[in-house]
Amino acid sequence: MNVAGIIAEYNPLHSGHIHLMEEARRLLGPDTAILCVMSGDYVQRGDFALVEKRARAAAAVEDGADLVLELPLPWAVSSAEAFSMGAVQLLEDTGMATHLVFGSECGDAEALGRVAAALDSETFSERLRRELSVGDNFAAARQRVVAGLTSREDAALLESPNNILGVEYCKGLQRLRSNIQPVTIPRMGAAHDAADGASSSAIRTLLRQGERETALSLMTPAMRAAYEREEAEGRAPVFYETCERAILARLRSMEPADFAALDQGHEGLYNRLYRAVRGGVTVEEVLMAAKTKRYPLARLRRMALWAYLGLEALPERVPYVRPLAANAIGRNLLASMRKKSAVPVLTKPAAVHRLPEDAIRLFTLESRAADLYALAYPLPAAGGKEWKERPVML
Repeated sequence: MNVAGIIAEYNPLHSGHIHLMEEARRLLGPDTAILCVMSGDYVQRGDFALVEKRARAAAAVEDGADLVLELPLPWAVSSAEAFSMGAVQLLEDTGMATHLVFGSECGDAEALGRVAAALDSETFSERLRRELSVGDNFAAARQRVVAGLTSREDAALLESPNNILGVEYCKGLQRLRSNIQPVTIPRMGAAHDAADGASSSAIRTLLRQGERETALSLMTPAMRAAYEREEAEGRAPVFYETCERAILARLRSMEPADFAALDQGHEGLYNRLYRAVRGGVTVEEVLMAAKTKRYPLARLRRMALWAYLGLEALPERVPYVRPLAANAIGRNLLASMRKKSAVPVLTKPAAVHRLPEDAIRLFTLESRAADLYALAYPLPAAGGKEWKERPVML
């Protein structure tokens, strides 16, 4: 049986997500199992997830997935490269995935693989440093270097967000020398983070604007039902603005050395953020004051979120597999995974105490972040749920 790995956030689910699962089964066989790696309560753009992770994971299973695993927090809120590497490594470590299926604007896995190889070549970093020295932004400099290593046509793939993620997935597979085969499907509908159409970003924007019914109509049926249940319990929608003063308080209490620890590129960006935090009275004002042509807003937003959550450094690798939701097929996958996985499969939170120290540290961090997330509910909730809740079995 083929097992298609899908890396996602489902923030929230819409028709394009179902289309990807359906296409995976059309291409790989109707009995293909869908194994998802999904971000938890926080997402890669440096934001709070609209709905808590188990509700989203259960909706994904109802909508066609068989098993949803959590991408741990440090990777879920990192750059596209680290996000992708963590998720690919997790799929590899399960010992179950035969394919990695993802959407892209180009629909050409071979081309994405060529770009990935160029980005990972020995000469890329040196050439990139030379290009950045002329003062251009990272994206433009990177594209020029790749054009010199491959072709203008291949380099142009880096102009589209889902192509970029696809390149990072391929790079992760190449670095791990994985036998997982990349399969890309042309993206259907609105572009990633588009302000209109059936995109997750558009749905979140509609909810922020008070267009609730329109937003709900763009969700999948299972996601809509999950959202309405969470909303009725006072747990949705979740927006970072709810915790804005807490985030600002954390930022204003930090010293320059604290900000420097967040600047993973060691490019001095932390100085701009440090200077901006005392001038803005909203998170958005702070980020816009720190933003430049070279530094994208998403990177600054991630730095602010890392500061708020107390993240310090990206661990070397994901130390365990943690399922969030599964159906009967997913439970069979879990049973096989327990025998094949390169890392422990964690279904009972208390069992983390029997794992190595790095796993305990990560789980403790996840628990603290979940407690902070619960304060962003429309009706703030008590903490401690990470030590109590198990996967949702459907």
